[in-house]
Amino acid sequence: MKHIFFLAVALVAAILPVVNDPSVSGWINGGVTFAVISAFYAILRFTSSKEIWKDFLTSFWGAVIGLIVFGLMWSFFHQWGTSLNQIWLEFAALGVFVVTGAFTVASFFREFKILAPQVEEPAEEEANDYRESQPKILDTSIIIDGRIIDIASAGFVENPLVVPNFVLREIQLISDSPDPIKRNRGRRGLDMLNQLQKRKELTVQISYKDYTETREVDAKLVKLAKEIKGKLITNDFNLNKVAELQGVEVLNINNLASALKPVVLPGEEMEISVVKEGKDENQGIGYLDDGTMVVIENGGKLLNKRVKVSVTSVIQTSAGKMIFTKIVNQ
Repeated sequence: MKHIFFLAVALVAAILPVVNDPSVSGWINGGVTFAVISAFYAILRFTSSKEIWKDFLTSFWGAVIGLIVFGLMWSFFHQWGTSLNQIWLEFAALGVFVVTGAFTVASFFREFKILAPQVEEPAEEEANDYRESQPKILDTSIIIDGRIIDIASAGFVENPLVVPNFVLREIQLISDSPDPIKRNRGRRGLDMLNQLQKRKELTVQISYKDYTETREVDAKLVKLAKEIKGKLITNDFNLNKVAELQGVEVLNINNLASALKPVVLPGEEMEISVVKEGKDENQGIGYLDDGTMVVIENGGKLLNKRVKVSVTSVIQTSAGKMIFTKIVNQ
C-alpha cells in the first residue's frame, strides 16, 4: 500500500485535463501529466533510497501499462459512461486499471526480479574501500607497545592505520630524552613504526593535521578522531576515558588482551614453575604464559621447580586475575 497516496495524487492531476476535455487529446494530456508527476516522484525517491526506488519504479511502470490498456479501451468506457450519464465511471475504470497494473507488475518483479534496473553492487575494490573507510588512529602508547602490528596483520583491525604527525614528534622527543628508560621506550616506538610501515598487508597513513591551540597530545588525538570520524587505538587508561566521554570510539588493546586470557575454573589442573616466594608463609608464585599470577599454596620451598597444581579459586583484581592453587598430591 506504500504507493496508494502517490497514485491518488497522480490520478487526480491526470483527471483534471480529462474533465476539461473528455476527448482523446484530453486523455493524452492526462497521461502526460501522470507521467511527469511520476518522474518527479521517482527522482525524489531515487535520491533518498535505492531500495524504495526499485519498488517504486516497478509500480510506476505497472501504472503506465494500466494507463495504456485503459487508453486502448477508452472508447468502450466512454460510451459506457455516456450511456449511463455517469462520467465518473470512466474515472473509476481508469483508477482500477492503473492501480491493478502497478501492483501486478510490482508483485511480478518481486517474484522474478525483472522489469527494473538492479542496483549495482559495489565492485570488490569499492567494497574494500568502504570496509576500510573508518580510520584507526594510533596514539604514542600503542606504537611503543608494538602489539598492534601483529593484531592488525592478523586482520583484527581494519585499514587504514593513521599515525598523526604530532605523535611522531612526541616519540622523537622521548627517544632523545636524557632518561635512559624513556630513551629506550622512544627508540622502541621508532622501531615499531618502521616495522609497521614495512608490513605490506597494512595501510599506514601519516596525518599532518595539527591543533596549535592546545599542546596536549591526548586532546589533539581526540579532536583528530572527531574530525575524521575515526576510531582511537590506545592502551592509555586516561585517554580511553576522556575519548569515550567526548563520544570517540576507542579500541583498547589491554581490554582485548584481558578478553583473550584463558578461562580457568576451580578444580582444573595445570603444571607451573614456581619462580618466587609469596607474601604469605610457605607460599609460591608462578605465572601463566599471558602473565596471569598463580599463587601456589605450600609452594614456597619449591623454587625453580615445575609442579602440578589444582585451581581452588580465581579472583579478579584491578591489576588483573589472580589464580589460587594447591599442589596435587602425586
